[in-house]
Amino acid sequence: MYDWANSAFATTVMAGFFPIFFKQYWSYSVDVNMSTARLGLGNAIASIVVAVMAPILGAMADSGSVRKKFLIFFAYLGVLMTASLFMIKKGDWEWAIFLYIMGIIGFSGSNIFYDSLLPSVANESDIDYVSSLGYSMGYLGGGLLFLGNVLMTLMPEKFGLPDAGTAIRYAFVSVAFWWGFFTIFTILWVPEVQVTATPSNGTNFIVVGFKQFVGTFKKVRHLKTVFLFLIAYWFYIDGVDTIIRMAVDYGMSIGFDSNDLIIALLITQFVGFPCALFFGKLGQMWSAKKSIYIAIGIYMVVTLWGSMMTYKQEFYILAVIIGMAQGGIQALSRSYYSRLIPKNRFAEFYGFYNMLGKFAAILGPVLMGFVGLTARHILMPPSPTPEQVIHVSRLASRWGIASILLLFIIGATLLFFVDEEKGKIQAACFES
Repeated sequence: MYDWANSAFATTVMAGFFPIFFKQYWSYSVDVNMSTARLGLGNAIASIVVAVMAPILGAMADSGSVRKKFLIFFAYLGVLMTASLFMIKKGDWEWAIFLYIMGIIGFSGSNIFYDSLLPSVANESDIDYVSSLGYSMGYLGGGLLFLGNVLMTLMPEKFGLPDAGTAIRYAFVSVAFWWGFFTIFTILWVPEVQVTATPSNGTNFIVVGFKQFVGTFKKVRHLKTVFLFLIAYWFYIDGVDTIIRMAVDYGMSIGFDSNDLIIALLITQFVGFPCALFFGKLGQMWSAKKSIYIAIGIYMVVTLWGSMMTYKQEFYILAVIIGMAQGGIQALSRSYYSRLIPKNRFAEFYGFYNMLGKFAAILGPVLMGFVGLTARHILMPPSPTPEQVIHVSRLASRWGIASILLLFIIGATLLFFVDEEKGKIQAACFES
C-alpha cells in the first residue's frame, strides 16, 4: 500500500506535470535546451543528496526499531514539499526546483526504509512476488490518481477551475493528500522490525554511517560477482530512471503537445500494472538475468527509436513498450541481487544496494542536458533565423536522449559477465 501511496508523486509530479509546468510556467521564456539542463541538474542534485545521506540513514535505522519512524518523517516531508508547489509563482524556477529536490529527497528517503521492511513481511520464497506486487500496485494507484488529474487538466471547467495551469497546481495538492492518506495504512499495518544491536549513548551516527559504508564496500569488493552486478545495475538503472524523469521534457523539447505526452504516461501506468507481475513470474519460471536482459533490450530500442520519432502515435507505441519493461527491470534487479549476497548479511548488503540505486539518475540527466547544450552550440549557425533556432534546438534534444543509449550498452555488457552460480559460491564462503 505504500507503493500505492507514493507512486502518485513518481507519476504525477516527477514523470508528468512537473516537467511540463517547469518548462512552460516556472521557466517561462527560457530556451528549451536550457530548461532541460536545469531540470536535469535538479534531478542530479536530488539524487546526490539522497545517495550521500543513505548510509547515514541506514546506520541510524539499524541502531534501533526506528525504520517506520524514518519512513514517516521522509514521507511527510515529501508530502509537504509537494503541496508547497501550489504556491510557486510564474518564472520562479529556483523555488520550484528547490521544492522539487526536497520532494525527491522525501520520496527517495522514505523508500530506503520501505525497502528495508520488505523482508519482515515476506519470506524468501515469496519475496519476488511481493516485490513485483508492490511495483504493480504502484502503477495502478499512481495511474488512477494521474487519470483523475489528467481529466482535471483537460476539462478544468468541469471541476470548477479557470484553466489547465490552475488544474496542474491543484494536481500537486491532490498528490500530497493521496500520498499522506494512504501512508497511514503502512503506519498501522506494517510491523516494526525489532533490532537488538543498539549503539551506546552518545554515538555519532554520522561516523557510524560512514564506517558502515566503508565496511560494506570492503566486503563487496571481495565478493567480485556482487561488485560487478552493482556496477552493471548502476549503469542500466540510471538509464531507466533518466527516461522516467526526462521523457516528458524531451517530448516537449521536440515539439509534441503536452496533452499527448500525458496520455502516453497514462498508457505506461496501466500497461505497467500487469506487466510488472508478468516479469516477476517470468523471472521465477525462466531466469531473472535473462528477463533483465529482455528489459534492457527493450529500453535500448525505446531510446534509439525515441531519438528519431516524429509522430505522436510513435510516442504512444513507445509508452506501451516502456510500460511492459519498467516495473519488471526494477523488481527483478532487486530479487536477482538477493541471490548473490550472503544470507546472514541480507539487510546490510541491501542497504548498500539502496544507496547505490540512489546514485542512479545522476549521470543520465546531466549527460542528456550536457549533450543537448553542446550539440546546440555546435549546430547553431551564426545569426540564425527563428525557424533555424527551433530546428537546431529540437535536433540537439534528439542527440541528448540518444546519449542515454550508452548507459544501457555499458550496463548490459557488464551484466553479461555476472555469473550467478559463482556468486552463490562466493556468498556461501563469505557466510561461513
